[in-house]
Amino acid sequence: MTASMLQLLAVWFAALMLGVPMFASMGLAAFAFVALNGMPIDIVPQKIAQSVNSFPLLAAPLFILMGNIMNSAGITDRIFTFATACVGWVRGGLCHANILASVIFAGMSGSAVADAGGVGSLEIRAMKKEGYDPETAAAITAASATIGPIIPPSLPMVIYGVSADVSIGGLFLAGVIPGLLMAGALSAMVTVVATRRGMARHPFPGFGDLWRAYRRAHWALMTPVILFGGMMAGIMTPTEAAAIATVYALFLGLFIYREFDIRELPKLVVNTVETTGLVLALVMTAAALAWCLSIARIPQLVTPLIVDSIGHALLFLLVVNLVLIFIGCFMEALAAMLILIPILTPVAAQLGIDPIQFGLIFVLNLMIGTITPPVGVVLFITSKIAGISFEAMSRAIVPWMIPLLAVLAAASLWPPLTTFLPNYFLGR
Repeated sequence: MTASMLQLLAVWFAALMLGVPMFASMGLAAFAFVALNGMPIDIVPQKIAQSVNSFPLLAAPLFILMGNIMNSAGITDRIFTFATACVGWVRGGLCHANILASVIFAGMSGSAVADAGGVGSLEIRAMKKEGYDPETAAAITAASATIGPIIPPSLPMVIYGVSADVSIGGLFLAGVIPGLLMAGALSAMVTVVATRRGMARHPFPGFGDLWRAYRRAHWALMTPVILFGGMMAGIMTPTEAAAIATVYALFLGLFIYREFDIRELPKLVVNTVETTGLVLALVMTAAALAWCLSIARIPQLVTPLIVDSIGHALLFLLVVNLVLIFIGCFMEALAAMLILIPILTPVAAQLGIDPIQFGLIFVLNLMIGTITPPVGVVLFITSKIAGISFEAMSRAIVPWMIPLLAVLAAASLWPPLTTFLPNYFLGR
């Protein structure tokens, strides 16, 4: 079995070096393992099909479709206008509005890419028009976009929960406090930078303008209330919440705001299917590869080795943070998650780390990876929107990673930061 395991890894890495897509390379490695161990080849397709026979996984395409509808229905514009009315009058106001809009949008989309590409395009355009340099506008947009998958709902947490067999509702709750802390830490950084650079400030627009901005965005702002309130009240599961929110977004676009053209719906569905196809291809082939790893007893072999060599939960979390941030520099977040979950989660359990805390730390690390060069997908999106080079974007993002890393450290060192709300609402 050891020899075949080495051959599996050889096939996998050889395929990657040849430029084979990640999902295909994992599938080839699984087929190689089965064939070399004399097992029936049809086991791999069975494991692939079995992995998507999951009710919670249905939330993934629904959240993706909801984000697409919101971007096309004028909802993101109303959210940013409301955020600007709330905090746009303080020094560095549009930077603060950028962060607040990301927090609100995070309660709807659950995706860093959707945040950066949707409300992010409005934010960068408005900041550049106001006189902010493109690097600052793009860097703040990229950093605040990482809040999207931390505050519920969250597509990466759905995938983590399904793959690691952890409560998705618990993971959603675990992200609330760290997500708000990320926003607060970024806003504190903005205050320091705005004061140092002498950024302009505008007079308070008045409560009348604030009320008008709220009324214009009211029904959009109800989306996170419906999602979170419904799940916390036990009225709906995360999957049902995703379906209800998708219908609600469509209703807003068609009948309340009337800015959504029903003829755009087929195109949005096709885009959703394409994105979902990429996600599920990774999920399915990673599940087959994880089964091969378990048959080869890799987790059982690795767990005692790591436990004996590290032996302490905090030291293990430090190592995991460093490893995940490093891997996030070179690998897409979802692929890294699916590969490492079956290896690292048994070790965390053996060391007594709460599975919900570990899940939040896992996702937060990989979201920071989306703004880390050279493969940070959010960096590519924001640099393209801002019209700056990827190299300039990579330099500009560095100081804005400090607040995010501070929240990651706090979540690692103090478990109640992530476990308090799940324990309180779910009675764990």
